[in-house]
Amino acid sequence: MKAIVYTQYGSPDVLHIQEVEKPTPNDDQVLVRVHAASLNPAEAHMRKGALMARVFAGNEFLKPKKTILGADIAGRVEAMGKNVTQFKPGDEVFGRRSPDGFAEYVCVSENPIALKPTNITFEQAAAVPVAAITALQSLRDDGQIQPGQKVLINGASGGVGTFTVQIAKSFGADVTGVCRTQNRDLVRSLGADRVIDYTQEDFTRNGQRYDLIIDNVGNHSISDYVRALNPKGICVIVGFTSVPLLLQHLLLGRLISKIGSKKIGMMLAHIKKTDLVLLKEMMEAGKLVPVIDRCYPLSEVSEAYRRLEEKHARGKIVVTLEH
Repeated sequence: MKAIVYTQYGSPDVLHIQEVEKPTPNDDQVLVRVHAASLNPAEAHMRKGALMARVFAGNEFLKPKKTILGADIAGRVEAMGKNVTQFKPGDEVFGRRSPDGFAEYVCVSENPIALKPTNITFEQAAAVPVAAITALQSLRDDGQIQPGQKVLINGASGGVGTFTVQIAKSFGADVTGVCRTQNRDLVRSLGADRVIDYTQEDFTRNGQRYDLIIDNVGNHSISDYVRALNPKGICVIVGFTSVPLLLQHLLLGRLISKIGSKKIGMMLAHIKKTDLVLLKEMMEAGKLVPVIDRCYPLSEVSEAYRRLEEKHARGKIVVTLEH
């Protein structure tokens, strides 16, 4: 089968298409024929060989140990192990298989996948798992969102942000989205009550205060977040732009949360089947629509990552596979 492989760290040019052995499911796995997969920033950090990515991914320091990237997948079940009870051949599924997503076939256990919503395409389904679950858990679990709260979403037009806006509205929040000029109409169309253009206005210095801030960019200091929060407000930081800011968010954010009434912290999403099912139900009810920036064929994964690393994608970038 064809897969996208990298054997050294570096730019998107290190990625190449290669024939590899088709996997065989064990007793607890299903074999999925992948129709679409999507990109996530974490995979770009792994490919570059960023220090933290090497540590968290379990990769070797001099070269990658896991040579096929990709996490979010959507496709059809082709075969299964004897202990699998939740799926059958022909089922259309979506979920997470990390790594190995950029391949024609993957083996995955039952827990990180669910039946695909009936009203969306494979490409849309592949855009969902990591980004939408990050949005859901940042709002519901870390952010403790409540109806009527004033919620600000920084990076509202990106892969995670487009889901965060829609899910926050489904919780009954008053939503402000922050994005660049070209994406204002998109963010409004997703349900945002107001939109701030970050090229014209700094949301941390305009005098407005919020009950909950979801920062998908991570480009502000702790003092900025403190200034923009209401008393007892919560800031959940999802992304990061530099190691110094990341360390500040991890260390100083924890201190601020302990000594004051405002809570600031970073979050890491966990793929849960119950959350995939919840997202499936929201999509089938028309409450959640995946936004796709562009689709690329498997042979153009390098170009897809270049687009991702420009950091101006509207929604998710998806890779399609032809069989």
